[in-house]
Amino acid sequence: MHLQLFRHATMHLSLPEGTILIDPMLSAQGALDPVPHSPNPRANPLVPLPLLPNEIVKSSNACLVTHLHRDHFDTAAAQLLPKELPIFCPPFATAALQEQGFKSVQAAAPQAHWQQLRLTLTEGQHGLGEIGRQMGAVAGFVLTGPDRPSLYLAGDTVWCPEVAEALATHQPDIIILYGGGARFTHAGPITMTEKDILTVCRHAPQAQVIVVHMEAFDHCLLSRNQLRLDLAAAGVNALVPNDGDIITLD
Repeated sequence: MHLQLFRHATMHLSLPEGTILIDPMLSAQGALDPVPHSPNPRANPLVPLPLLPNEIVKSSNACLVTHLHRDHFDTAAAQLLPKELPIFCPPFATAALQEQGFKSVQAAAPQAHWQQLRLTLTEGQHGLGEIGRQMGAVAGFVLTGPDRPSLYLAGDTVWCPEVAEALATHQPDIIILYGGGARFTHAGPITMTEKDILTVCRHAPQAQVIVVHMEAFDHCLLSRNQLRLDLAAAGVNALVPNDGDIITLD
């Protein structure tokens, strides 16, 4: 099992079944408007992909989409992905993907299967209180299969009871968190802050924790360097990869 981070939440997860493209945002650097009410308004994405989008798509055997916000599934992805590519998603995203012409959309309700891989839906909160309600439904997934570690992809969520429940229920060996402390000028964070990430690490000390979703969209304020410093100061071991990095999962 290997994970390659391309940018933000866009990754390749290489498994015995094949390579899964996760949350594809394939737009060119600066092709998207700033996030409304961003504390740091700039054209998005802030950085380029380390590979050409066609190269990423060509080596993908399936796709997993946590939700349909444009930094997780953008117009470029909708145009570039083959319409026959298997796409796994939460039930709330199924109709929109089918309307875009995708012919092999499978909702995890609460589970989906691809060959020997089982994908189990988990819940989260894309911010607490009113901002979370305004951001809408989000989801994560637990991926399990024979003779391999289990993997929990938390998705766009802050620390909340749903995340605690997923950790307690599934006891994942590997956890991928969406960090960045994304926020707007008028509300609290809508993805994990350094405090949230440390809380997850302390609740799952046995797990290999990997943090992505940083330095690519204008409303994500937590930098990789700051998070690495906070993790080191707390004596917590977690991986904070750079774009293009490949991680062996064991």
